[in-house]
Amino acid sequence: MSWHLCRAHRSPREAPIAQRLALRSLTHRNIRSREKLCICKRTGRGMRSVPCTSSIDSTLALLREGYTFISARCDELRTDVFRTRLMLRPVLCMRGEEAAQLFYGSDDVTRVGSMPWTVLRLLQDKHSVQQLDGEMHRQRKKMFIDLAMSDGAVAALIDRFRHHWLAQVDNRETGRSDLREVANLVLTKASADWIGIPEHSRDDRILAESLAEMIDNTGSFGPSAWLALVSRRRTERWLISIVEAVRDGSLVVIDECALKTICVFYRDADGRALSTEAAAVELLNLLRPIAAISRWIVFLALALARNPERQERFRGGHDDEIEGFVEEVRRLYPFFPFVGAKLRKDLVWQGHPLVKGDWLLLDLYGTTHDPRLFPQPTVFDPERGSSWRNEDFRFIPQGGGRPETSHRCPGEKIIVEILKETLKLVCRNRPLRITPADADIPLGSIPASPVPPISICPRAVSGAPPRGLADDRW
Repeated sequence: MSWHLCRAHRSPREAPIAQRLALRSLTHRNIRSREKLCICKRTGRGMRSVPCTSSIDSTLALLREGYTFISARCDELRTDVFRTRLMLRPVLCMRGEEAAQLFYGSDDVTRVGSMPWTVLRLLQDKHSVQQLDGEMHRQRKKMFIDLAMSDGAVAALIDRFRHHWLAQVDNRETGRSDLREVANLVLTKASADWIGIPEHSRDDRILAESLAEMIDNTGSFGPSAWLALVSRRRTERWLISIVEAVRDGSLVVIDECALKTICVFYRDADGRALSTEAAAVELLNLLRPIAAISRWIVFLALALARNPERQERFRGGHDDEIEGFVEEVRRLYPFFPFVGAKLRKDLVWQGHPLVKGDWLLLDLYGTTHDPRLFPQPTVFDPERGSSWRNEDFRFIPQGGGRPETSHRCPGEKIIVEILKETLKLVCRNRPLRITPADADIPLGSIPASPVPPISICPRAVSGAPPRGLADDRW
């Protein structure tokens, strides 16, 4: 429709409206045309253009569908990669083993600039290890691996976790408790002890609430995300005061703890100690991920409630089967849906030309639910043999490849060991009721949680069913 046609057939009052509508339509068509032209220029002989979604922007669809957004469109387009826009920003969405290898098995991508700023601030922050590349990243990552993956360090954390679990759960006489709230407090206490923050220098309940607020709002926008950012900043200021006190000697801690390592001993690849702000951020990057294990504990309890025969089996032993059960919980149940990156150079991936600066999203949930990699992916099967130890690019609930050289989470050993210990405590200690076994898990919410929340309650000893079994009756 030309402007002359608008003028000829519209009244003077209607013409500006028609012009604006026509301009908007032309603008949208021009955006799509420029994208197609750019893709065609990139595509050489023997290469294929990346499929595109039909919508101009998919933000609302992502907010509505959550964890299934990427895999649903991959299935619809019959591809493992497609182009769309999120928040009007072009993005390549990917899934599968080869996509995970691109993210975690090469130096062709960077995490810098790959996350919305609210997600970055709530999960990592600009001073963190995840925002580094090359030798700076490897050196900082080595510190976390030394802190989190040695047998002694893991055993010490498990000991503190067991101590606080018994104090919070087994000493409870009556009443129903929200399992996630209990687990979050237990993990906060255990991690603060393990890191080396003295008990008199912290308020565990306030800290636990702050950590939970950060985790709960990673997929949120608006007031709830802003309040979580305020909570994070308050926690960072407290940690900055801890770092300063350790460095000036007014807070004395033992040498063999993460707090002393991060504040005093560690040096970056350039030979410099961490700034006060960076040290506080990295302390928070130990506290928050450990508290986030509370979400895995909830899903572990739900899996036990849905498989009562497994509870009875574990109550009598069979320790060699526990890790398989735990790893299947991590494969099946939703944690974080995807991870972002940006390309550092032009390359060809699966015959598709990709360009330096392209924004990428890897579908973690969709990859661990891909029937090509995991037959009958919605079936809970602890005999699949999945393990974080394999360092492959198929089982990637928290990344793939080698944690020493990639951005894979260095704390998976801690996560698995804490979940194994939780299973033993639930099945073999004081009898607990876990309800409801038929809770729904809305995948449109990020991060996802069971609805209604999973609760635990001491089971009466006299005439009680076998210990640890789920029971919907109170």
